[in-house]
Amino acid sequence: MMRIKELINTALRGTAEPAFPPLSASAESAKLTLVQIVTAGLDDTKADDVTIIDLNGKTSIADAMVIATGRSSVHVGSIADRVVRALKEAGRGVPRVEGLPAGDWVLIDAGDLIVHIFRPEVRQFYNLEKMWGADRPLERRAV
Repeated sequence: MMRIKELINTALRGTAEPAFPPLSASAESAKLTLVQIVTAGLDDTKADDVTIIDLNGKTSIADAMVIATGRSSVHVGSIADRVVRALKEAGRGVPRVEGLPAGDWVLIDAGDLIVHIFRPEVRQFYNLEKMWGADRPLERRAV
């Protein structure tokens, strides 16, 4: 299984060379991108099967989507809480969060990045990777 940093490089840059500074230094948190902040939070809470989908050219709702799996409803909730705290600590504001009380599927809207955190069976049912991973026609803009 690829480490999250390697996954980011592969998905967003198409290269295996490091694209960002180490995530452990708190002084450097202001320099981090949204994807780096979120994936650091996912890594901290041991989220499973992290997928990053580049949405540029597919939709105008966000630049990227991160999908992760938690082992239980409690784990999904703690992952979501850690991601929200990481965004706040990095000065990215308070993101909108949906689905936290149920813990089956939590959606975090961080503006240019959308984060989906699922329980395994819920992720399999909705299969967002199939929906958003394939090339989609460009959205038409209203004139």
